[in-house]
Amino acid sequence: MSSTQQYLLDAYRARQLGEPAPPAPGTHESRVVREWRERRRFRAVLAGRRLRGGPRLLPRRRRSRGSGALG
Repeated sequence: MSSTQQYLLDAYRARQLGEPAPPAPGTHESRVVREWRERRRFRAVLAGRRLRGGPRLLPRRRRSRGSGALG
């Protein structure tokens, strides 16, 4: 049985019992992935590992372009 078929069956049962319908498949996937990523980053900080990606909390250092003059 696919997730869509299970959802339709659950929605039908909920309607018969006068209960609210369950959320559609995939409704909360982005929130779950975001929470998983935040938890993973938090654990990395606690373990002292370096973070990769994500928003920067401190501004980037400016890299020097060397002392060569243009022109």
